[in-house]
Amino acid sequence: MRVTVTDIFEASKAALRAHGAADRPAREVAKATARAEALGNVICGLYYLESYCIQLQSGRVNGTVTPEVSRPRPASVMANARYGFAQPAFAAGLPVAVEAARENGVATLSVAHAHTCTSLGYFTEQIAAAGLIGIGFTNASPVVAPPGGNKAVIGTNPIAMSVPGDGKMAMHFDFSTSAVALGKITMAKAAGEPIPLGWAVDANGQPTTDPEAALNGALVSAGGYKGWGFGLMAELLAAGITGSVNSLDVTGLKLADGKPHDLGQFYLLLDPTIHGDHFADRFARLTDAIAAQEGGRLPGADRTEMTEVDVPDALWQRVQELAEGGSA
Repeated sequence: MRVTVTDIFEASKAALRAHGAADRPAREVAKATARAEALGNVICGLYYLESYCIQLQSGRVNGTVTPEVSRPRPASVMANARYGFAQPAFAAGLPVAVEAARENGVATLSVAHAHTCTSLGYFTEQIAAAGLIGIGFTNASPVVAPPGGNKAVIGTNPIAMSVPGDGKMAMHFDFSTSAVALGKITMAKAAGEPIPLGWAVDANGQPTTDPEAALNGALVSAGGYKGWGFGLMAELLAAGITGSVNSLDVTGLKLADGKPHDLGQFYLLLDPTIHGDHFADRFARLTDAIAAQEGGRLPGADRTEMTEVDVPDALWQRVQELAEGGSA
């Protein structure tokens, strides 16, 4: 079924409101959901909506709380989500962090005690839209084992970076530090399809192509020890700096009941002109060298924002039921 992104936003907002979210949180989460679908990021779009509604009803996420924003130091901003959604907390803290970055050349924005932020790049691209380089880190429930291990210790722990350009985003990437996002394993299981070797290990630490065995085992890091290091970096910044929990202390992100996610996100906001006007020239030198090679491209260079997307019939029907107040 072809559905407009506007309709996805409106239906998502209505579903969240119908299951206990106040208008501002519902609007912010619906914007993120619609944006994910517009960019073809289906794992972070409507795929999550029913889970949001279920957890609103169970109280695992607070849909009415107002985030608390503070600026404990000139270049440090804290947005306490208070066990609510990450999107409204980020929205509340971003203007303060942008002001701090423009004053100091660099600033940090910590989002603490939040529900999963889902698409990390959704947030860094907003930093780039303000003319600043945005780099973000977050953690998640434990699904990744250390190299050579078989027990999950950290989450998929994504890293994202967005670079501003002349009125548009010049470069953008958003990737999990695991070999693959957990959602791709669950989608493969639902479809009855195998997964490639190199994505996960079973409960004995052996590589597997069986998604069920992978879900009972653990994902592996992208690039082995190299990806593991980046995952640990994201863990320390997202949990250690913000005061939110370690991946080890978060139960499954989609479980209906349980403690709030209590996750953190950590963002760096950098003024590219902090030491002069040479950033644009250096960036152009790089992009020209890449463009000169057939097939070469910068990450995010070919992203196409759609106004209408394909949504599976059964999923859209479920979204409509949720929007009408149907049981989550």
